[in-house]
Amino acid sequence: MAGSPRVGVLALQGDVREHLRVLTSLGADAVPVRRPEELASVSGLVIPGGESSVIDKLARAFGMQGPVRTAIAEGMPMYGTCAGLILLADRLTDAIAGQETFGGLDVTVQRNAFGTQADSFEVDLDVPAVSVAPVHAAFIRAPLVIDVGEGVDVLARLADGRVVAVRQGNLFGTAFHPEVTGETGFHALFLDAVRAA
Repeated sequence: MAGSPRVGVLALQGDVREHLRVLTSLGADAVPVRRPEELASVSGLVIPGGESSVIDKLARAFGMQGPVRTAIAEGMPMYGTCAGLILLADRLTDAIAGQETFGGLDVTVQRNAFGTQADSFEVDLDVPAVSVAPVHAAFIRAPLVIDVGEGVDVLARLADGRVVAVRQGNLFGTAFHPEVTGETGFHALFLDAVRAA
């Protein structure tokens, strides 16, 4: 694939503009995706942070749940941040009644694991797969990966060992928001996967 892959950001709710800005700064042709025909026009998809239960409901209302699940099954690279990580998880704890995910990542994720918005925090993480320098991460009403399957690579942990970033093949998930702290390493890793797919 050429150096400017066409990728999408699921634009139903959440911090869509921030992801579009980072992806564009890295040379991608980044577009918002709300409908199945728009998903069919991209080679990778970012699922942004926001409210996971709302994104789930809107994805079903816009007829996106099935096409996103199909794209995951067919190997399309996807990167979920915060709510996006929740939506890529195969299993949830503390989900609201009836909440569903796209699935694909063999992990169990706990929603709002660090408390409320007032408990948000920032921290530097060691992420060798992304950077030799520490990665500055913003956790905003963040989830936590509490169990990982055998095929899942852990990319980052907090100092106490809790898992906050994972990769399984072409699927990436972070409990934090690189798009709001100026970090571009995870998006670059995602774009590498898109170019290689």
